[in-house]
Amino acid sequence: MKILGKSQIGYEISDSFSSGKENSFKTFDPILNCENSFEIYESSDNDINLAVQKAKKSFSEFSSINGKIRAGFLLKIAEKLDLNRLFLKEIYCLESALPDNRAEIELNRTIHQLNEFANLISQENWNFCSEQKVDFGRKHNPKPHLQKYLQALGTVVVFGASNFPFAYSTIGGDSASALAAGCPVIVKSHPMHAGTGDLVAQLVLEAAIETNMPDGIFSNLNSNGIELGQKLILHKDIKAVGFTGSFMGGMSIYRLAQNREEPIPVFAEMGSVNPIFIFESVLETNGLVSQLVNSIQLNAGQFCTNPGLIILVETPKSVAFVEDLKVLLGRQDSQAMLHPNIFKKYSENAGKIENLESVLQLVKTKDLKANFSYPKLSFCSSKTFLESEHLQEEVFGAHSLIVSCKNELEFLKISEYLKGQLTASIFSNEEDLVRNSDFLKQINQKVGRLIWNGIPTGVEVCESMTHGGPFPATTDSRFTAVGKDAIFRFLRPITYQNFSTKILNLLIS
Repeated sequence: MKILGKSQIGYEISDSFSSGKENSFKTFDPILNCENSFEIYESSDNDINLAVQKAKKSFSEFSSINGKIRAGFLLKIAEKLDLNRLFLKEIYCLESALPDNRAEIELNRTIHQLNEFANLISQENWNFCSEQKVDFGRKHNPKPHLQKYLQALGTVVVFGASNFPFAYSTIGGDSASALAAGCPVIVKSHPMHAGTGDLVAQLVLEAAIETNMPDGIFSNLNSNGIELGQKLILHKDIKAVGFTGSFMGGMSIYRLAQNREEPIPVFAEMGSVNPIFIFESVLETNGLVSQLVNSIQLNAGQFCTNPGLIILVETPKSVAFVEDLKVLLGRQDSQAMLHPNIFKKYSENAGKIENLESVLQLVKTKDLKANFSYPKLSFCSSKTFLESEHLQEEVFGAHSLIVSCKNELEFLKISEYLKGQLTASIFSNEEDLVRNSDFLKQINQKVGRLIWNGIPTGVEVCESMTHGGPFPATTDSRFTAVGKDAIFRFLRPITYQNFSTKILNLLIS
């Protein structure tokens, strides 16, 4: 395999690069602090229109393909990812500075997701919901024969995520679930790992050709700016959007989509501070400090589930606990971040908190090497936290803020004050939660995943997982971005009334 550096539009390679009118860019090696050698060419307006046109043309046929046949396409992608894992991981690490073991885990997760969706749509009547039988004997008016099914929405635009080049990008959870549903996908490749996306896209299209999928069900477009994404969202033939990234980026996409003549759903996961509430009864639990430190600094803290907020009651035990946390976190080595832009943003956002007079810096190591950051730990009172709304804004990176409360009742105040979150963790015994049931019920309303005596990093990919949450964690808390249920984002219910089985089979896949 080799990196093409050109947008892949169905089964065609873009020729916009040959016109000399379009710009090109290079991805970046954060460890060496230099650009990578390969060139990535910007997609043109013609590329956008052709990708959408092909997707629209392919939709009817693709969405009507039997689930077992479409599952074969997903399985073929998984097979090709597995066969090419060494080169894929090499470029992944080159563009992200993430270690090989992380690349291995993420690639395995991507393959697992494809296999899970394939298993789902291989089941007989996987998209069947319910049926009401005819009843001609009902008084006044007979009951009609009603059958409810799920049907694909149409062409989906997927934005690659900066921190997950495999699992949330080209053929990550959004793309895999949309394709499983029968929706053509147009990926707006993330410029930070466009080389990785290029290679993965090649494998997806090879799999599509080998399994006789219609031309246009998948395209991968390159751009170093935001204009391409905006044009895709505003295109009248786009029917939904999947996004994982910042609050600013997610809301920009959401507003564009809602202001169209035909508004479309945007399933945006926009981050979270993932509060951790720790009761005094468990402060001396063996390994708790290590768990938290490992979670905070894992891969330089570049996870949407990174624990950015730690809340506890001030007691002699908690003072000792915070000191232990400070010492252990201060011993951690620096790590390369994904990109100079992310490193810069991390430094700026952490600095906004560090520079407040009412916030104490417990771990504030100066980052001396370009793109390499150390974990940081700040401390404030509950009063300061409740008076400063920006203290609950996400700092993307290894930064946590400790909030010291006067008593357990303040846990309730903080849980009421918090915005929507992907996760919240509670470290306690049963008696603590029985005694503070109001707090427990309140925090339950704020999250997509509530964790008891566990850290938030590490999202299990399974049917029981909810990776989502109330706004502003996501734009729609009814759905998950992880697990088989993620497919429901790209399906709509449709009811068929009084159709014979023979005719109905013409309509459903």
